Amino acid sequence: MNGATTAVRPGLTVPFTGTRSGRAPLTWGQRAIWHAIGRTAPNDHYFNLGRILPLADRGAPVDGPRLADAVAALVARHEALRTRLAFGADGEPGQLLFADGETVVEVREEPDPDRAGEAAEELLADLTGRRFDYAGEWPVRFGAVRCGGRITHAVFALCHLASDGHGAEVLVRDLRLLVRRGSAGRPAAVTPYDLAHQQDGPAGRRRGAAALARWEADLRRMPPTMFADRVAEPRSPRFWTGRLVSAALPRAVDALAAVHRVSGSTVLLAASAALVAADRGHPAAAVMPIAGNRTATDHRDLVSTLSQDALVVLDLPEDLDGGAVFTDLLPTAWRAALAGYRAAAYDPVEWDALLARIAGERGTEVHPYCCFNDMRLVERPLSATESPTAEELDGLRRSTVLDFPATQELVACRYCLHLTGDDSALTVTLTADTAYLPPAAIHAHLRAIEELVVASAAGAPPRLASLPGLLERLS
Repeated sequence: MNGATTAVRPGLTVPFTGTRSGRAPLTWGQRAIWHAIGRTAPNDHYFNLGRILPLADRGAPVDGPRLADAVAALVARHEALRTRLAFGADGEPGQLLFADGETVVEVREEPDPDRAGEAAEELLADLTGRRFDYAGEWPVRFGAVRCGGRITHAVFALCHLASDGHGAEVLVRDLRLLVRRGSAGRPAAVTPYDLAHQQDGPAGRRRGAAALARWEADLRRMPPTMFADRVAEPRSPRFWTGRLVSAALPRAVDALAAVHRVSGSTVLLAASAALVAADRGHPAAAVMPIAGNRTATDHRDLVSTLSQDALVVLDLPEDLDGGAVFTDLLPTAWRAALAGYRAAAYDPVEWDALLARIAGERGTEVHPYCCFNDMRLVERPLSATESPTAEELDGLRRSTVLDFPATQELVACRYCLHLTGDDSALTVTLTADTAYLPPAAIHAHLRAIEELVVASAAGAPPRLASLPGLLERLS
């Protein structure tokens, strides 16, 4: 048996057997997240992904052996789950794929059926709250909640080197099928091992060079950074996460997307970008959204880290009379986003070299330090219903919740916006460096995103010239 978990915890020991082993370079997505991990360690548990799969809601009862069989099949099916970080003689990181091994499902006993879901959340927090041993531990930690001999929830924590958010959802789907049916169909045709060799070949290098040429053009014309000057003494912990949960935003976003023939993600990207530019008086907003890089058919079911940073530079219109409104930005934002996403697959080592060269030429660091991550997997089909009225949106806004759910000491950015949610509510979280965005400013940006989008959907898009005043009023 090749490799074993570094610390065996009480639970189910699950042996697994795959079809091959070998060494490969890191994929571009793995290199990108490895660089981010290095900038964030020892707080790199920030990047861990976690999912909960309820198993008591439907189908036949699931016991420990049945779950163990499904976990073994899942790890055999997806090579990313049996791959660890490995360093070569030159110190360069690569990936090491194991053919077989064993993993452990940590089982948490819960005598109260009404607490099973809460116990699953607690187990998830425990599994995701610890950094991974990238070379000495499998990149997935499995857990389960058992109540009266029945498995009610399966839980897993994923190392971001193994998968991005889309891949995590693939794992949830496949584990459900393996538990319920014993089969999940044919696996993805391409694996991270294959992808690494493709990207390291001539065709991959040409594609990466073309993407970086687009980056270079934008890096030369954008503001060097969106948050250049500290405005306050940093708090301790330094990075605060603000959260806004809004039932009004999904209706408003969908309405604007339908009217202006853009995606809902573009609406929210344009809103956050316009506010960032207004906050610091920039004529353009430079934002780095996370691109899924899953347009190729053979990548859609691939469990791997394909996501990489894109660069979107949104030029604000010349507004000499102050009459330009937010919705004027949407067509430009749509085109800028498409161009940025097309150039989001590249070698991060060459990307680092490009940023260093541009910084030398411009005489200052060039990096937006402004990130946007729409974690919803796909754009929802736009509703054919009429646009919401101002009264309807005002009513939905009465349930908006705003809080600070988390703080941490180190994040390698200054403004990181994340979107999650569904048709019923959209959750917008903003993690920011309090030296550049104090807590009151974090909440002001979140409130302003809702205000900007909702007012626009209600037929009264705010003037771009009014956005600095909006942020000040909401602080």
